[in-house]
Amino acid sequence: MNRIKKFRTEKKISQLELAKRVGVARQTINLIENGKYNPSLDLCIKLAKELESDLNSLFWEES
Repeated sequence: MNRIKKFRTEKKISQLELAKRVGVARQTINLIENGKYNPSLDLCIKLAKELESDLNSLFWEES
C-alpha cells in the first residue's frame, strides 16, 4: 500500500488539486490511493515532487 493519501492530507491538498498539479484526473488519484491503479514511474516522480517526498517514502518503506 502507498502513502499518497497520508502525505496529501498532511499538506491539506485535495485529490482534485493534486490531480491538477500532476496532470491526471481526480479519479486516478483516488484509484492510486486505494491501491487499484499502479501509476507509471513518471507519475510517481511527479507525485513525490508535489508532495515534497521521495519514492521510497511514498511507495516502498514500511511505516
